[in-house]
Amino acid sequence: MPDQNAPTTTGLTTESATLAGELFGDGVGTQAGPPAVPAAGTGTAGQAAPGAHSHGGSTPTGSPAERFTSIDPDAFGVPTGREETWRFTPMKRLRPLLDGAPSDAHLTWTTDLPEGVELTSVEAGDPLLKGLPEPVDRLAALARQRSGGAAVVRVAKEAQLDRPVTLGLAGSGSEDVVWGHLVIEVGAFAKATIVLDHSGLARYAGGVSVLVGDSAQVKLVSVQDWAPGAVHGGQYDAVVGRDATFTQVVVTLGGDLVRLVSNVQYAGPGGSAELFGVYFSDETQHQEHRLWVDHAVPNCSSDVLYKGALQGEGARTVWIGDVRIRPAATGTETYELNRNLVLTDGARADSVPNLEIETGEIVGAGHASATGRFDDEQLFYLCSRGIDAETARRLVVRGFFADVVQRIGLDALQDRLMAAIDERLGALPALDEQPVEVA
Repeated sequence: MPDQNAPTTTGLTTESATLAGELFGDGVGTQAGPPAVPAAGTGTAGQAAPGAHSHGGSTPTGSPAERFTSIDPDAFGVPTGREETWRFTPMKRLRPLLDGAPSDAHLTWTTDLPEGVELTSVEAGDPLLKGLPEPVDRLAALARQRSGGAAVVRVAKEAQLDRPVTLGLAGSGSEDVVWGHLVIEVGAFAKATIVLDHSGLARYAGGVSVLVGDSAQVKLVSVQDWAPGAVHGGQYDAVVGRDATFTQVVVTLGGDLVRLVSNVQYAGPGGSAELFGVYFSDETQHQEHRLWVDHAVPNCSSDVLYKGALQGEGARTVWIGDVRIRPAATGTETYELNRNLVLTDGARADSVPNLEIETGEIVGAGHASATGRFDDEQLFYLCSRGIDAETARRLVVRGFFADVVQRIGLDALQDRLMAAIDERLGALPALDEQPVEVA
């Protein structure tokens, strides 16, 4: 099995790969891990319960300790963009989805289902749907209501799949909004990887609910490789069973606007959740990722790592990471980290990590956020060893993303995504025109 901590170097010469490995070794530059002492919060925190410890300040962010949820869209009202949870989102672009008009439009599905996996559907009102986590905003509630049921992927208990479950969801270019809901049930002691691959042109509002059985190991990979002009809003929920492991990898590259809300809760002690993400925003693209990890039972852990790059006029990314450790969640260990690399002028990244701690009996908790441009020392290091400036910049970006992309664990998909990133870098002449001094 390959070293899971080694950076991906697909497509590089042996010499360049060696330099990339040196540049992004443990503790070097922007790839350094969590500090020994958690960094002070860079954003603001929600309202904490009496006696709670919060990082980030006293102004609420719209992600308070107790969030309102409902399956009724009208319970949320129609957002105007002035609300804290919507203030970063370009409402005009999202308005067709928030209007909530019924639609029979669908995405085109392609599937690859290993033995031990069943794909079926349930109607609205099915008991399975009633037990799922509820929507946290109007858009998610509309998707739950308008979808009229859900597609269901079931992985049998104790199943050991010989390959990933792959679901390709492609838009056809219809102006009508596509409403969807997918439920993934993984039985106890099973081990499964599920890939959701979004492509084409669509206006899509969808929910994904993942139920991880006790002691199961589940990896969910969600790729947003939409065509230009696509709009995608979604809510991802994971319920992690006792001693279970859930890993989510979100890769957002395409589309005009993508806004994803990922939530994790634990159904028993000993659960582990890892939330990883990569996003690359080009000219005028808006990519927004919001995370909520709710530690309410003892001895669970969570690890969040999201990395983004931006280039071009009007490129915009938003990352909001919220972790709550409730009084009963003794023995919790959690860390969240977001880093953003701004490649050109005219791009903007917003990053707000939040942490609410309501018990002192934890293993550890921390968060950090950083946004910046190319590290001149890294470029100097590579250029001084005979690598031209353009290749050096590509190496820096590759190294920046590599430790997240390699967590997908699927070589073909990893190569495809890194190739897409390379293509974007090559399409921006201004990036190559930036001088690098190697004196």
